[in-house]
Amino acid sequence: MVALTKTVAVLGASYGGAHAARMLAHSLPQGWRVVVVDRNSHFNHLFALPRYSVVSGYEHKAFIPYTTTMFRAQEASVPSSSLFLHAQATALSPHSITLSRAFPEHGIENVAQPLQFDYLLYALGSHLPASIDIWGPVADEVLMVPPTQGTKAEGIEWLKRFQKRLEHSPSVLVVGGGALGVQYAADIAEVFPSKRVTLLHSRAQLMPRFNKEMHEGVVSRLTALNVTTILGDRLDLSSVKSGKTVTAADGTVERVVRTQSGREVSADLVLLCTGQTPNTAIMAALLPEAIVPGGSEKGSIRVERTMQVAVPSAQNDTDTPLAVPHPHLFAIGDAADAFGAINSARMAFAQAEVAVRNILKLIGQSEDEPVELERYVPDPPAIKISLGLKDEIVQIGGVVKTMADGVPDMGARRVWQRFGVDVDEADMYQ
Repeated sequence: MVALTKTVAVLGASYGGAHAARMLAHSLPQGWRVVVVDRNSHFNHLFALPRYSVVSGYEHKAFIPYTTTMFRAQEASVPSSSLFLHAQATALSPHSITLSRAFPEHGIENVAQPLQFDYLLYALGSHLPASIDIWGPVADEVLMVPPTQGTKAEGIEWLKRFQKRLEHSPSVLVVGGGALGVQYAADIAEVFPSKRVTLLHSRAQLMPRFNKEMHEGVVSRLTALNVTTILGDRLDLSSVKSGKTVTAADGTVERVVRTQSGREVSADLVLLCTGQTPNTAIMAALLPEAIVPGGSEKGSIRVERTMQVAVPSAQNDTDTPLAVPHPHLFAIGDAADAFGAINSARMAFAQAEVAVRNILKLIGQSEDEPVELERYVPDPPAIKISLGLKDEIVQIGGVVKTMADGVPDMGARRVWQRFGVDVDEADMYQ
C-alpha cells in the first residue's frame, strides 16, 4: 500500500508544473508530500528545441534531470517529501491517477493500483507542433522508430536526426508566424545562408497577439536574412499529402504545396509550426463539462480565477457563470482556459504560484474559518524571441525593443539553475 502521507500530485512537469512542484516541496507542512508525474525522464527546455534542431553541439542542454535537487526543500531544516514518477497518466478520478507503469518501490505494485492524492495540480500542457514534437517523427521521415520512452538519449537522437535532415535540405518552408515559426526561419536562414527559406503565415501580422512594432521588427530582421515572408494566406493541408513535386534547375526534386488562395510554394522540407492542442483527454473523461467545446480555447480546461477546475453553473447566473465541483482539483498552463493569458512559461509560472498558494491555504484552513482564495489576473502579453544566433526582440510592458546579446545555446545554464540544478557545462550530459 502507498504510505499514509497526504499527497499533492502534480501532473505534468514542464515549465508551470515544475515550478509548482518546487514551490510545494519548499512549502508543504509536515506530513505532506508532492508527487510529480511526467512522461519524460528529464525536463524538456522546449524553447531551446528549435535552436538545437538547427545548431549542433548543444542537444544535451535541452534536457534537465528531474532529481531530488529540482524538487527539494529550500532549507535543510524544512521538512518536506517529494517524489518523481517517470510515467504517463492514463486515467483520472477525483482522488487518483492511473499510471502507465508500476512503482513497487513506492507502493504502486501494478498498473491497476492508482496513485492516490488529496490535491491535484493538472499541468499537462498541450500537444506540440510536429516541428518540435520529440515524441513523433522528424519532419517528413517515414522510417519507423520504436515508441519513445521519453528519455534524454531519445531526445538527443531526435534532435540529431532533425539536424541531419535540415542539413541536406536546399529549401525550407516554415508554416506559422508565431514565436516558433519565426525562430526557426531566422535560425535556419542565418546558419545556412545558401538555403531558400520561406515563412508562410495565415494572418497579415506576425506575432498577432503583440504590438505592431513586434511584427515590424521581425519582418525587418527576416528580410535582412533573405527570408521570403508570405502573409495573409493559409496552407492548404491537403496539398501537403498530394505528393506533387517539381525539379529545380540543379536537378533537385522539391515538394510543391498550395495555399488556400491557390499560390504554389516549392520546398524540400516543410516545417509545420502550428496546431497546438490542449492535452486534456483524461480530464475530459473525468469531467467532460469542464472542457471548452469550441472557439479559440477549444479543448482547454475551464478554471475559476482561483485556478480550480470549473464547470458551467447550473443556475445560468451571469454573475457567477462557473461552479467548482471539486475544490481540490486545479489546472494551469497551456491546458487551462486562463482568461486570455497567452501560452507561455511566464504565464504558466504566474498561474502555478496562484494555484500553489491557494492549495496551501486550503490545507491550512480550519473548518470554522474558511479562507479567501487568491484570484488570478493575467499580465499583459510579454515575450522574448531570438531572431538568429545573436539578435533578439522583446516586448514587455507594452514596449518593444531589439537586442543583440544572444548566445548560441540560449543561456542554457541559467535555465538549469532556475530549476534548481546548478552544474558545470561538462555535467550537463547527465
